[in-house]
Amino acid sequence: MTAAENVCYTLINVPMDSEPPSEISLKNDLEKGDVKLKTEALKKVIIMILNGEKLPGLLMTIIRFVLPLQDHTIKKLLLVFWEIVPKTTPDGRLLQEMILVCDAYRKDLQHPNEFIRGSTLRFLCKLKEAELLEPLMPAIRACLEHRHSYVRRNAVLAIYTIYRNFEHLIPDAPELIHDFLVNEKDASCKRNAFMMLIHADQDRALDYLSTCIDQVQTFGDILQLVIVELIYKVCHANPSERARFIRCIYNLLQSSSPAVKYEAAGTLVTLSSAPTAIKAAAQCYIDLIIKESDNNVKLIVLDRLIELKEHPSHERVLQDLVMDILRVLSTPDLEVRKKTLQLALDLVSSRNVEELVIVLKKEVIKTNNVTEHEDTDKYRQLLVRTLHSCSVRFPDMAANVIPVLMEFLSDNNEAAAADVLEFVREAIQRFDNLRPLIVEKMLEVFHTIKSVKIYRGALWILGEYCSTKEDIQSVMTEVRRSLGEIPIVESEIKKETGELKPEEEVSVGPAQKLVTEMGTYATQSALSSSRPAKKEEDRPPLRGFLLDGDFFVAASLATTLTKIALRYVSLVQEKKKQNSFIAEAMLLMATILHLGKSSLPKKPITDDDVDRISLCLKVLSECSPLMNDIFNKECRQSLSHMLSAKLEEEKLSQKKESEKRNVTVQPDDPISFMQLTAKNEMSSKEDQFQLSLLAAMGNTQRKEAADPLASKLNKVTQLTGFSDPVYAEAYVHVNQYDIVLDVLVVNQTSDTLQNCTLELATLGDLKLVEKPSPLTLAPHDFANIKANVKVASTENGIIFGNVVYDVSGAASDRNCVVLSDIHIDIMDYIQPASCTDAEFRQMWAEFEWENKVTVNTNIIDLNEYLQHILKSTNMKCLTPEKALSGYCGFMAANLYARSIFGEDALANVSIEKPIHLGPEAPVTGHIRIRAKSQGMALSLGDKINLSQKKTSL
Repeated sequence: MTAAENVCYTLINVPMDSEPPSEISLKNDLEKGDVKLKTEALKKVIIMILNGEKLPGLLMTIIRFVLPLQDHTIKKLLLVFWEIVPKTTPDGRLLQEMILVCDAYRKDLQHPNEFIRGSTLRFLCKLKEAELLEPLMPAIRACLEHRHSYVRRNAVLAIYTIYRNFEHLIPDAPELIHDFLVNEKDASCKRNAFMMLIHADQDRALDYLSTCIDQVQTFGDILQLVIVELIYKVCHANPSERARFIRCIYNLLQSSSPAVKYEAAGTLVTLSSAPTAIKAAAQCYIDLIIKESDNNVKLIVLDRLIELKEHPSHERVLQDLVMDILRVLSTPDLEVRKKTLQLALDLVSSRNVEELVIVLKKEVIKTNNVTEHEDTDKYRQLLVRTLHSCSVRFPDMAANVIPVLMEFLSDNNEAAAADVLEFVREAIQRFDNLRPLIVEKMLEVFHTIKSVKIYRGALWILGEYCSTKEDIQSVMTEVRRSLGEIPIVESEIKKETGELKPEEEVSVGPAQKLVTEMGTYATQSALSSSRPAKKEEDRPPLRGFLLDGDFFVAASLATTLTKIALRYVSLVQEKKKQNSFIAEAMLLMATILHLGKSSLPKKPITDDDVDRISLCLKVLSECSPLMNDIFNKECRQSLSHMLSAKLEEEKLSQKKESEKRNVTVQPDDPISFMQLTAKNEMSSKEDQFQLSLLAAMGNTQRKEAADPLASKLNKVTQLTGFSDPVYAEAYVHVNQYDIVLDVLVVNQTSDTLQNCTLELATLGDLKLVEKPSPLTLAPHDFANIKANVKVASTENGIIFGNVVYDVSGAASDRNCVVLSDIHIDIMDYIQPASCTDAEFRQMWAEFEWENKVTVNTNIIDLNEYLQHILKSTNMKCLTPEKALSGYCGFMAANLYARSIFGEDALANVSIEKPIHLGPEAPVTGHIRIRAKSQGMALSLGDKINLSQKKTSL
């Protein structure tokens, strides 16, 4: 092993500006100085030895003048000194002076102060010389009997490391520790002793566990965690032991420690796939989610439940626990609720859908009165969508759900109301038996609708599905009620003149004389300019929309009136009633047209809306069978086509999902019988504890891509030139929230380089965690230096720095080699994600940072360019494949991605193929990026700019 790969126990920070002291002055301080001076001198000696100085002349001085001192700080520093000082001669024999040091250790092991004893025992774990340890063994054994747990705890660790490194020094260690464990009362000592037995003599550990298996619940949580780990490893290595220990794991599910419960549940799932075991583990997870206050913990444990659900045989067990899972909805965090509802929806079956719907209805009603929490609206939307999905999958439930949801059409939150409307539209089309109920409920809430968008949707549903004479009459009544007094213009002018001159309120009769030959009001300009700005409080909803200048709702109303009038004609035989109804519908359209042309509304009517209303008037005046077909049959058919296409898409995605989960067994696959499997065959399952340890250390073994270019060497960045005195290159290893720089430093000179230090600085949202320690490099030697950088957000970061060093023997100042910059690629932090169109539009409106990138590429095909952008930015295309298929000179697509820090990034690609420039002309257009933070928007824009052009291989 090279010096660089040796395990480093002690890191000491060195002030860079200090001058290295001479050996003579240090010797003088150590001999004649007071305690303070000796402490400072000892610190300097330690730093110099760490930097590669040998200082053999000071060893005896320290033994004579510093070792006998009883000062605690000096004793601490001496432990560091003895750890790093060379203890052997160049030919490998132990130095004679070390015998004296050994005697000092022995005295410290018998010291009355428990801190000194414990610290010395900790230090002995780091010694690698058997000759030094041999005389100390009786003293170490005696420490197991000490009254203080700190000493006993460290004595166990010392015995373990000595047994592992030099078994001949204490061959009876497992037996000794087993006896110690039986009589020990302190939890931390028991835990250390049990850990040692697990690694040194597993059979003894199991014997001890067998004797106290019924008392496991009374142990401390740190010992329980170790017991769980032991049972996991033993049962995986030897499946026949399962029956013996699985009861113990069941007992640990009742532990008072959440950590133990979590580990025990995870272990139980890996050891047994029996329904009772899965149910117990799932119950334990649910309890943890409900009782634990930290949202991150809730999300982690929810993920474990979702993993359980992915297993086909476990899904059935979890279906019975849906109601327990729904208890998690009491958590106010939206992300937790979102995952819980999704999980419940995946597990719902015909057996428990009724109970699920009851709970969701209660939750919906609860959200009705709560306004102070900012996520309430989003939560209500989630509940509506979940109920929608339940009703589509289980049509019997729709009748229970619809009345509750219809109340929300009058909600102030347009997004939740829009979801309800979409659901109602689908339900009324699919379930014929529910149509009367939905129409009746819709008529009830119609006058309370506050949003124009929802009003339009409700009008369409009523116009399309009112089939009886009474319902059609009710719709007409509701429309008249919502429109107020007609003609609108005349009544508005009356109202205004009435407000301006209250005494003339009664004598405004001959208002019709004010109409000129052109059909406009002669006095309208004067009146409209003097109209009060005060908003009318008692204005009916539809009238309010029209006076605000929203005439699209008028076009929608015209279509609805035409539909119901044509249907009324086919239902009622009396000519008089037919004409009366059609006339009323035409009057409403005419008065709206009149209003649009006047200057009363805030915005005049658009030409499109005029055309639509005029067309409806013409259709009603002629009543031709062709128009009847178009209005009353074709419209519904187009909705039916859209819903069936949507349903088909959903079924396809569900089928793909189930295919993923169904484990197919090939005809010639071998069958494994547990009773016949050899011990080593059980290792097919990965060791969960080993994996979690690797993950904590950031050493997760990622599967390397098959592409040879994607190997480690591809990520090496050269930092200096080949002719520089020090050559450096770095491998940038990106973990989730930090970056590890593995820098290779090579001394290319024939001098010894002292205090060779890698100095780094960062730009952007990066932060250097610790300063790399200095090295001494022999001529033509090399070393690896590791540096950690924390990442706080998705932003392009730059790491820059230099290598500084002293040349031994040279009188000049420090030398410096400047390194090239290391650019951190944000693509390591961005992952494709999906969201609904409504969410995309909402975020697009909310995000304040926009970056517009002009397309500058050599790609000539629109689709190819889009795929290239998706590949280089890690974004996901939300625009469906069907919308992008086929050839057209123009393409628009929405892209979405989310960073690991939870930041959203949106992009809209608008590109075209300039046909007039010939078939080889490159794609032109723009990409607009929007994000919540400026860094994200700018970084993505830079990334797109850098990778727009396709490189020819």
